[in-house]
Amino acid sequence: MSHFNSDFYKKRKKTLNYIVCNLIVYYICGRKLLKVMALLEDLKWRHAVKAYDPSKKVSEEDLNKILEAARLAPTSSGLQPFRVIVVQNQELKELMVQGALNPEVMKDSSQVLVFAAWDTYTEEKIDRVYDYHTEVRDLPKGRFSSYTDKLKQMYGAQTAEENFAHTARQTYIALGLAMAQAAELKIDSTPAEGFSNKVVDEILGLRELGLKSVTLLYLGYRDLEKDYLSHMKKVRIPMEEFIIKK
Repeated sequence: MSHFNSDFYKKRKKTLNYIVCNLIVYYICGRKLLKVMALLEDLKWRHAVKAYDPSKKVSEEDLNKILEAARLAPTSSGLQPFRVIVVQNQELKELMVQGALNPEVMKDSSQVLVFAAWDTYTEEKIDRVYDYHTEVRDLPKGRFSSYTDKLKQMYGAQTAEENFAHTARQTYIALGLAMAQAAELKIDSTPAEGFSNKVVDEILGLRELGLKSVTLLYLGYRDLEKDYLSHMKKVRIPMEEFIIKK
């Protein structure tokens, strides 16, 4: 009798373990699937807002989440060759609208994020970044010198214009992640290239920082009465046309 009970409980325990393990797998996979689905729903929800409600402001806590998403963006060789300038001062925003295609959108947004790239690569900038890498990772200074020497040689052979073209491209990855994080928080955003780089650079003193503006991101909350896109369907070309498989 005791032998029978022992086998019975062993089988029961094995079955329970199997069930628990499967539940854990389903839970983990389910959460991942839900996150993917949630991201897609967030991206379907967002659009480039054409009118903001100036009375509604993005909180500091939510703003920091959006900025952190931009900071965590991948960049070539991990150099992060750009900075994000947060413009909240209304007077500055109104000065920056000179030459902007949608001045009211800029003025009424809660914040304007300016993605500004290094104007060129220099040996000092590369060393500063990699010295920080070794410090954070508790590694000897110069640990990556063989790699950074190659970077210095490669970028040193290029013109400042060629280097800026490369640093500028890095900003768009961060811009995309910032917009995705904003959408998750149900914060509206509008990416913009329609502005005067010269005006923005001069007002913010970017030249002195070795930076040049590339793109802007307006943040805030849509004005449902004035934002005409709020009441329209989101339109993208069909997947079968968008994706080309070889």
